[in-house]
Amino acid sequence: MPAETRATYHHGALREELISASVSLIEAEGIGAVSLRRVAREAGVSPGAPYHHFADRAALFAAVIVRGSALLESELRQARAQATSGVEALGAFVRTYVRFAREHPGYVHLMLRPELSHPDRHPDAAHAGEGSIDLLTAAVVDCQREGTAPPGDPMPAVGLVWALAVGIVTLWLDGPLQERCVDVGTTPEVLTAQITALLTGLMSGSAGRA
Repeated sequence: MPAETRATYHHGALREELISASVSLIEAEGIGAVSLRRVAREAGVSPGAPYHHFADRAALFAAVIVRGSALLESELRQARAQATSGVEALGAFVRTYVRFAREHPGYVHLMLRPELSHPDRHPDAAHAGEGSIDLLTAAVVDCQREGTAPPGDPMPAVGLVWALAVGIVTLWLDGPLQERCVDVGTTPEVLTAQITALLTGLMSGSAGRA
């Protein structure tokens, strides 16, 4: 980026550019490639420029987690709004999270490593995923009301669905799921659809057994 272009950044625009550069670096080279100096070079600004917005790498990571979590929450909220039942919402949540991870791996790689943002010093990052969990919890409560989830504390069911989604994402992003699907003649997309269909089918069937 030419030197004169740096002057065109409006207030806050450089901060957003640095976050975007970090996400791109993670996707291309992994989390270890990210440093304030390297991100400054990618954004075409001086090595000291990022320090006007981020005290250190952990602060930059916290900002990436906050932005990624907000994007994910928005997509989950839309998925729940389109669902006609609690069970349908849970299946949509899993599919949405997996799709989000495939489309935005830079965010998700870091969102799965929250300790790198030093959450004790960056509470905004520590609480960034709470909105998504609240949406998932509300969907489980809907299932309880519909009779497709056990009554009482919703958190075991919340943990089950969240662990399922994170498990698929982790296996896919790290490679084993892709390789295994090739071995058995399927794709991660098809397997994800089959898993969510199994989840929703089992939960829907529980209503008839209640």
